[in-house]
Amino acid sequence: MTTSFSFGAIPTGGGKARFRLWAPGQDSLTLLRQGQDDIPMHRGADGWWEAEAEAPPGARYRYRLGDGMEVPDPASRAQHGDVDGWSLVVDHGAYQWQQPDWKGQPWPRAVIYELHAGLYGGFRGIIDDLPRLAALGVNTVELMPVNAFAGLRNWGYDGVLPYAPDETYGTPDDLKALVDAAHGHGLSVMLDVVYNHFGPSGNYWGAIAPAFFHQDKANPWGQSIDFTRREVRDFFIENALYWLAEYRFDGLRLDAVHAIEDDSFLPELSARIREATAGRHVHLVLENERNDAMLLEAHFDAQWNDDLHHCLHVLLTGEHDAYYIDYAEDTADKLARALSSGFVYQGQISKNLGHQRGKPSAHLPPSAFVNALQTHDQVGNRAMGERIAQIAPPEGVRAALLLLLLSPQIPMLFMGDEWASKRPFLFFTGFTDDGLAEAVREGRRKEFARFPAFADPARREKIPDPNDPATFTMSRPDPAERMDPRHVEVEEFVAALLRQRRERLAQRLDGTTSLAAETLGERGVRVQWRLGDGAVLTIAAQFGPDSVPCPTGPGTLLAESRGGLAAALEARGLGGFGAIAWLATETRIAETLW
Repeated sequence: MTTSFSFGAIPTGGGKARFRLWAPGQDSLTLLRQGQDDIPMHRGADGWWEAEAEAPPGARYRYRLGDGMEVPDPASRAQHGDVDGWSLVVDHGAYQWQQPDWKGQPWPRAVIYELHAGLYGGFRGIIDDLPRLAALGVNTVELMPVNAFAGLRNWGYDGVLPYAPDETYGTPDDLKALVDAAHGHGLSVMLDVVYNHFGPSGNYWGAIAPAFFHQDKANPWGQSIDFTRREVRDFFIENALYWLAEYRFDGLRLDAVHAIEDDSFLPELSARIREATAGRHVHLVLENERNDAMLLEAHFDAQWNDDLHHCLHVLLTGEHDAYYIDYAEDTADKLARALSSGFVYQGQISKNLGHQRGKPSAHLPPSAFVNALQTHDQVGNRAMGERIAQIAPPEGVRAALLLLLLSPQIPMLFMGDEWASKRPFLFFTGFTDDGLAEAVREGRRKEFARFPAFADPARREKIPDPNDPATFTMSRPDPAERMDPRHVEVEEFVAALLRQRRERLAQRLDGTTSLAAETLGERGVRVQWRLGDGAVLTIAAQFGPDSVPCPTGPGTLLAESRGGLAAALEARGLGGFGAIAWLATETRIAETLW
């Protein structure tokens, strides 16, 4: 994959580099190099400025605008001294790849593991855990955003330099070593990218090129980016190609694309990626509150299906605040709908949003939906960061894990899910600006004022301060917790489920279609799919405490969430907080299996 890049510092050989910046409206632009003479940049067409200068790999540079303001390169490949510091020249051709022939894996077989690089101690820390993850049975690691953000800690969604891995996580070569090592273990690596906004500190595009933003539009995170401009589109499209080419990521997850106003941007992004990565398995996944099934028909492989998460969460916890209100009624029906036809909201009115949401999705394959029991959002956006294992019955969590990991949709585990971790995952930042840190802390507490549990101001004061280092530390996975016998048993259960998925389902998943779905009482479901080779997969799950009548599935037992459920099914029904899966491999099975 060979890609040329319009933005940034590109080594040209002989210890020199080409520097290029789009800065329309500037009357002058100067290249600053640490320890060397300043160089005036040449103004070309359409607001582009350029210079070629001595700058070997590792050289530090920045730009001086016409008004005297000094800024980092918004397309910096690496930083020294945080996002306000010096940008670094990086020679991406110098890294010697150990797995140069890796092409990726077919999407329907993906099993994703989402993690935060900082909580692992950086890129090298993740490398140390790769053997365990491969043995567990996941085959795709998804990194929360790693591009440079202000301060020492962040979820990553406050990034401001989209091309630069944050220096707190490691160097560009450290990140390449992570991707390389993952490929050596048979693991694909996806990256979460944010193209809908910049963070509140360290973004200098407003000074460099005010035309980068709409001057009269905003989204929940600030000024809306003007994707109608060719240069703005190319900045982000080339960023996507950069991660896939220079770091050899196997796919991207695009954050909150509903906040990207230009409807033509995403199809163009997809088309240019597909053209540039032909011959590789490169996967593109969306987060999209709009449930726009049309984007999944040709352009993107899948979308995070929050609908399914919300159904499971309501069934397991009984919570119905905020967006859970949309799933508080007929929850089992909605879960059956999510498992059989994708989105729950396919044009219905959302009580939470107050308008129609979604488009029909039943025609899409199950692999168009990424399902999860937890994600960084759904845990970390809770005031206290509680995980599902803290607020739901243990047997109910096991039943949900069986449903998640054996259903034909793409399953995703959030770090710690595999051992039912009870460590919180909190919202954390590390801003050094005291005013911004205070604004984030108070904003976080005001956000929860509308929740009954936090109506009391004294209760809101107990919400952890995002900027407190202890909030970050509390969110780290705990190896000692994982080794507790109760958690070891859960991890062994998850590994067994993923082994069944790999050995008995994976090769059959391409071409899967839904057969039928029904509810079992008020809190249970029974769903069937015809797999690509004609086999039939049946899963029944009950998320209430009582047993419910449930027909046995055709074929043989694939798994059960606890021993004895299948044996007792005919006499007593499906036991409370239990789940069972069956697989019938006979291709003569009738279409109607109820």
